[in-house]
Amino acid sequence: AGEVVAIVGPNGCVKSTLVNLLPRFYDVDSGIIRLDGVPIKGVRLDDLRSQIGFVTQDTVLFDGTVYENILYGSRHVGEAEVLAAADRAFVTPILDDLPHGIHSHIGERGKELSGGQRQRLALARAMIRNPALLILDEATSAIDSESAALIHRALKDDPVRRTVLLITHSMTPSLLEFVSRIVVLDDGQVLATGTHEQLLQSCIVYRRLFHPGEELRSAA
Repeated sequence: AGEVVAIVGPNGCVKSTLVNLLPRFYDVDSGIIRLDGVPIKGVRLDDLRSQIGFVTQDTVLFDGTVYENILYGSRHVGEAEVLAAADRAFVTPILDDLPHGIHSHIGERGKELSGGQRQRLALARAMIRNPALLILDEATSAIDSESAALIHRALKDDPVRRTVLLITHSMTPSLLEFVSRIVVLDDGQVLATGTHEQLLQSCIVYRRLFHPGEELRSAA
């Protein structure tokens, strides 16, 4: 509990499959998954998913306002909480460029926002639910570096001691500032686990992911 774990590996190594088991988008064929020692199959699905926040690469937004999109899926939440979530996820700076601030419409699928802005809004939506477990599935892989760094900063500065699972195909300096452990997957298996420094020394796959040009330089 409270750890920030990065799950890394080459494309197609089932990183997303692994974390999709946690909210029971589908179930395991064998073995048991436990959260806090409790088998998740024994927990009501609504109760389980209420404890999990999910930010994916393809953010689902609707043709409403920024406020409504952050609030979506949350009950009994007031304006102060929405504004606080917007602050924590660095959505507030976006509002200065919108005609009606947080009450501006963002168009179908958030077309009035950039990809990075949409992801920051999705993070605010996840944070406002105050989940015990926050999962980011390649949430920063297709956005600009500034927005990616802001999302990482939001996670680093998050005052809530929640558990975070980050799926990424590569590690960056901004991730290394707050990730406590790294799990390396390859071909459907956990290949190694440890800190950045440990894995650089002991895991060839991780070293190639962190230094993608290393193998080419060695061959030359």
